[in-house]
Amino acid sequence: MHPSQSPTYGDAQVDRIFRALADATRRDIVRRTLGEEATVSALAALYEMSFAAVQKHVSVLEAADLVIKRQQGRERLVRGNPDTLRAAQTLLDDFELIWRGRISRLDALLEEGPGDPTSKP
Repeated sequence: MHPSQSPTYGDAQVDRIFRALADATRRDIVRRTLGEEATVSALAALYEMSFAAVQKHVSVLEAADLVIKRQQGRERLVRGNPDTLRAAQTLLDDFELIWRGRISRLDALLEEGPGDPTSKP
């Protein structure tokens, strides 16, 4: 698997996930809704911004599949989606493995020391 792709999402969705998580308010909304559902109104009361601004943050998170929004009567309930966070973590783990491999190869080259500049590989 290519490291720029998640096991379950294509590049466009991976981009949406990490763009959504780049914002502190959206990360906080995900954290708050992983433990329990919250209404958009209850979330809006937690931040010093308009209801519409919080609703827009929730929409960005929903488009990235980081939260699931459902209607219950007149309220919209928001719940964090741990499956998408696991997919993002898997992608980050893949990148970590790549970088650890590169560092290990660099360490091995440095341990070998300088070779004979006149010898050919």
